[in-house]
Amino acid sequence: MKFLPTQLLIFLRSEPDRRNLQLLFRFLLVLLVLVLAFTVVFHLLMLREGQRHSWITGFYWTLTVMSTLGFGDITFHSDSGRFFSIVVLLSGMVFLLILFPFTFINFFYSPWMKAQEQARVPRELPAGTSGHVVLTRYGPVTEALIKKLNRFRYPYVVLVPDLAEGLRLHGLGVNVMLGDLDDPETYSKVQVDKAALVATTASDVVNTNVAFTVRGISSQVPIISTCSFEASVDILQLAGSTHVLRLGEIMGLFLARRASGGDARAHTIGEFGELQIAEAAVLGSPLVGLTLRETKLREQVGVSVVGVWERGKFRAAQPDTRITQTTVLVLAGSVAQMERYNEAFQVERHMNSPVVIIGGGRVGRATGRALEDRKLDYRIVEKAPERVRDDPRYILGDAAELEVLRQAGIEQSPCVIITTHDDDVNVYLTIYCRRLRPDIQVITRSTLERNLATLHRAGSDFVMSYASMGANTILNLLKRSDIMMVAEGLHLLKVKVPERLARRSIAQSSIRQETGCTVIAIRNGESLHINPDPAMVLPAQAEIILIGTVEAEERFFSMYGAR
Repeated sequence: MKFLPTQLLIFLRSEPDRRNLQLLFRFLLVLLVLVLAFTVVFHLLMLREGQRHSWITGFYWTLTVMSTLGFGDITFHSDSGRFFSIVVLLSGMVFLLILFPFTFINFFYSPWMKAQEQARVPRELPAGTSGHVVLTRYGPVTEALIKKLNRFRYPYVVLVPDLAEGLRLHGLGVNVMLGDLDDPETYSKVQVDKAALVATTASDVVNTNVAFTVRGISSQVPIISTCSFEASVDILQLAGSTHVLRLGEIMGLFLARRASGGDARAHTIGEFGELQIAEAAVLGSPLVGLTLRETKLREQVGVSVVGVWERGKFRAAQPDTRITQTTVLVLAGSVAQMERYNEAFQVERHMNSPVVIIGGGRVGRATGRALEDRKLDYRIVEKAPERVRDDPRYILGDAAELEVLRQAGIEQSPCVIITTHDDDVNVYLTIYCRRLRPDIQVITRSTLERNLATLHRAGSDFVMSYASMGANTILNLLKRSDIMMVAEGLHLLKVKVPERLARRSIAQSSIRQETGCTVIAIRNGESLHINPDPAMVLPAQAEIILIGTVEAEERFFSMYGAR
């Protein structure tokens, strides 16, 4: 019943529906006149036969005959009366059994059901709506972003120009609003001037139109636009986009950063003020074979090992965690501490073979450029001739063919990076490369989040989700000051010291043991203590910076209070 006023409003403001309703009323009026006329004739004929009945009885007889019920309790005895009964019966069959159902369904029931559907997809948000995120396309990135927005309790709405799509998304539990993306009225109705963010992830042309239209309504709301082509960056900025994200370039950078370059250097993956988070592959370094306690990294260079990646799985660091050739350390420290780590543990590069990149699309080309910045050689395997550049590092052919991979150097390469946009193909190629080279480092791109586990099972050492990466980037740009996502499922959190932990030392708090989160910094006023000593006491008014997985973060907040 709570949707009844909305349904009536939608039903009555439609000009065709109002016209249909008028036609239905006219039909009902004609039907009523016909019934009254038959009732009058009934009385006249009955008087001629010497029978007297009340007007109610006449009305009752007319309806029973027209509806073909024909109880038989009131009958005519003359031929004229019987002929009149036939006329009433045939009229009833036409009007009540044929025309009335058709008219009712076509002019009232069908429009009413349509109004009920439209009521589930609103055309505007309530006037008091504010602080929400406006999304303009539902796709893999948006789907992943919505999950994160729900996790952090951000209100959102997805604009859909098509009612059928809106109903489909509504059925999936997505908050939607009906409106054309190029109509300024849509953004007025979505309360865009009070929104926290507008994120548009459609094509470059559509994104430009959205940014320009939104900017005409609000000059303050941040607009994030995704971009496929470099030439579109300036246009999107001129249209009003606050941030333009080339997700293909960002994905290429992430994938290339994961590739083992044989130098064991620490590569920064996130910054939280003066605090830096870095990843370091240890292959070829003297750290291989040692436990974290035996490395004495904290004593020697000052960095703290907050966790390790093993075959795509993040584990919190423990003193007895043993470092293998495939281990990637997650380090926390200052810029100076990271430099000291590189000076102490970087090794001379001994790679003689190029990294193999499978897929020459935007992500594959961006991965190649990122590897080149790291001074790493590479080969790109691409089967579409139009994507193959005039460059000796490009190899035309299908990566599913062994000879093509051999030409790219798969038998000597230290790493293969699979970048196609088809997750099924990526699973196939991951299994194929792992079978060819059990010792090779396999890094795979996943378009959808749900395929991460499948690709890990297929043999990938690292899997980067395009959807999750895009969602993380957009969420970080929400200017949320207390959280930053530095990797797939790995978060930096800034929270006030919970009352239960105040005036207790880090060691006494047992945060890592109980939640899985690691304290990597303490901010007390203007001072920031990076990698504090476990004996350091947590001041009551201070802030602590934690690192941990999504699950560890949830355990922390469930134990020490909501965000």
